[in-house]
Amino acid sequence: MRFMDTVNTRERVAEQAAPGRRRRLLILGICSMSLLIVGLDATIVNVALPSIQHSFGSSLAGLQWTVDAYTLVLASLLMLSGSAADRLGRRRVFQTGLIVFTAGSLACALAPSLVLLVAFRVAQAIGGAMLGPSTMSIVRNTFTEPRERAQAIGVFASMFGISMALGPVLGGFLVSAISWRAVFVVNLPVGLAALVLAARFVPESHALRARRVDPVGQVLVIVALAALIYAIIEGGRIGFGTTRIVILLAVAAGCVIGLVRYERRRVEPLLDVRFFTSAPFAGAAAIAVCLSAALGGFLFMNTLYLQDVRGLSALHAGLFMLPTATMMIVVAPISGRLTGRFGARPSMCTGGLAVLASGLMLTCLAPETATPFLLGAYALFGLGFALVSPPIAHTAVSGMPPAQAGVASAVATTSRQVGLTLGVAVFGTVAGDGLDGVIGRGFAHATHPGWWGVAVLGLTVAVLGYLITTRWAYRTAERRA
Repeated sequence: MRFMDTVNTRERVAEQAAPGRRRRLLILGICSMSLLIVGLDATIVNVALPSIQHSFGSSLAGLQWTVDAYTLVLASLLMLSGSAADRLGRRRVFQTGLIVFTAGSLACALAPSLVLLVAFRVAQAIGGAMLGPSTMSIVRNTFTEPRERAQAIGVFASMFGISMALGPVLGGFLVSAISWRAVFVVNLPVGLAALVLAARFVPESHALRARRVDPVGQVLVIVALAALIYAIIEGGRIGFGTTRIVILLAVAAGCVIGLVRYERRRVEPLLDVRFFTSAPFAGAAAIAVCLSAALGGFLFMNTLYLQDVRGLSALHAGLFMLPTATMMIVVAPISGRLTGRFGARPSMCTGGLAVLASGLMLTCLAPETATPFLLGAYALFGLGFALVSPPIAHTAVSGMPPAQAGVASAVATTSRQVGLTLGVAVFGTVAGDGLDGVIGRGFAHATHPGWWGVAVLGLTVAVLGYLITTRWAYRTAERRA
């Protein structure tokens, strides 16, 4: 999980001399493109869901698992993969991740059934989880001058937002031009090229003192998330009062309690729960979950609405998302600069209110909703997401001691993936309630409770954005430090 090494850990690089500038930029490009395809696969599949449903005759729950199998495993394994990269070698784990991710993408493109598609999405996510922490460590290891390193990490981190924005648009084009299988094939040339270039240009590096593996903590995290997501998705289909769902929810709660108690006694925990007594750190993680949950629900509900209710092609549905994508790409860098100048509060509060306004606009969604109105709501959501996303890591890091900056950044990243997973699970279940698995014109009205939920999440982001930037919040961070 760790994107940066803990205190008193120094880097041992295979090459004694720092790489030249051109080679450093090439390494940054290799790492950035690898992260781009990992993030892309969290959203590019959304616009392909109706085509996947028609190919396999899948239920709404099956479509939810097509998205959530990927983000669930990705969120669960980020913490383990960071430690593995430190111990076994960043380049080795990076190359292994590329092989697994690329092979998983090929398998997804060839999947003959929905069950196998979901299974291959899990394989994709295992590879993707190896790439995030290892590539961040490689970038930090390559750029040794502080100012240049900060700029490189800024470029690298922006790949997440760009991938979130490009996913629906690129996916729409590929599905319309070829088929839904093309959204997985597109990963192959990038993955293979990165694999070859990494072997040639990326130096090997290790942490001098790698963190110990925490198998008990890792298992508790995986079981807790899997049980919770399964209960939410299947509970909407068979009822939340059924014995199976109640047991699953109890298992999830028990794993969370067990994780907290176990990690507090461990010298080198997978996740030090004491960090959450820092209000900026805990609040940033909560904001990341809320914002990404809103994004997951936004993309899932809109994709099905645009194609199954309005009858648009995948390409046109992707083009409808252009206002959202444009706002994310254009405004996110501006928000980063504003955060550096004025602090996180203005961007977080304004962005949260923009998400709130977008959700409220879509609570009256109908099959014949005017296109300008829709595009305005989509642009407003993109504006809100772009304003809030950059300050999350900044706020999390500011709420922690400098030596724990990597842990803070990694928790924020994991929180985003957890949020995406929960968003698809919760909003898909809410919108599918009472539809008997049939997505038709009635789906537009069925999404109304979901849009109220998006609005509530936007308001929550705005409130938390204010609270965690107060003097009281900064005092809790100082006490934690």
